[in-house]
Amino acid sequence: MAMTVHLDIVSAEDSIFSGKVERLVATGDLGELGVEPGHAPLLTSLNPGPVKVTLPGGEVELFFVSGGMLEVQPHMVTVLADTAIRAEDMDEAKALEAEKDAREALDDQSSEIEYSKAAAELAEAVAQLRTLRAIKKKSGK
Repeated sequence: MAMTVHLDIVSAEDSIFSGKVERLVATGDLGELGVEPGHAPLLTSLNPGPVKVTLPGGEVELFFVSGGMLEVQPHMVTVLADTAIRAEDMDEAKALEAEKDAREALDDQSSEIEYSKAAAELAEAVAQLRTLRAIKKKSGK
């Protein structure tokens, strides 16, 4: 039987996932990070992008987080995200529209604050599209 650790993925609105996992892979400020049972305690920020979770038995679930924090404790891992979505609940058309809107806002920059907001929205939209493409590649579509 594989070793597991308890994982909670929560957003500002809801608890997205709670259960035992064999492994979690996410992208932090310094790159991709893998967490397995027995990992040293850690607190790091997360970049917008996919969170890949391996369940007991090897099944893989994908989630999208818009950024947030990852906390690793001896018997528990927590992902705290502003927005967290199960990958199968993501809408590609909405992500493409958000990317288009963010690029237009970047082209029509009238202040530094609006530029920063548009850049953050673009990064999130691109990360969502990357997650959707990973799902399609995994499922062979």
